Amino acid sequence: QVQLVESGGGLVQAGGSLRLACAASGSIFSISVMGWYRQVPGKQRELVALITSGGRTNYADSVKGRFTISRDNAKNTVYLQMNSLKPEDTAVYYCNAVNAFVSGTHYWGQGTQVTVSS
Repeated sequence: QVQLVESGGGLVQAGGSLRLACAASGSIFSISVMGWYRQVPGKQRELVALITSGGRTNYADSVKGRFTISRDNAKNTVYLQMNSLKPEDTAVYYCNAVNAFVSGTHYWGQGTQVTVSS
């Protein structure tokens, strides 16, 4: 099992920045890809960014050029630096980790609220 704990959410004005962190514990050897997703009420959870164990990244079009995902394997932590935030970035952000050995097995954090005021 893998436990994920997010931190760093909060309230920020449009144009501001926040950095989210997700600390992984437990069977961390099993983790391959880690990522961030977000969800607003009434909508499906959507991918924001992901990063492989080798450092390859992928971003949703809506955040390219504004958000940066990074990973510190020594600390078992993944970060999401969010710059130039917009009101439409308001959501609950969830950390995700993929099990490399058991197909289809994902782990989720509890979520952290990000609110961007206009």
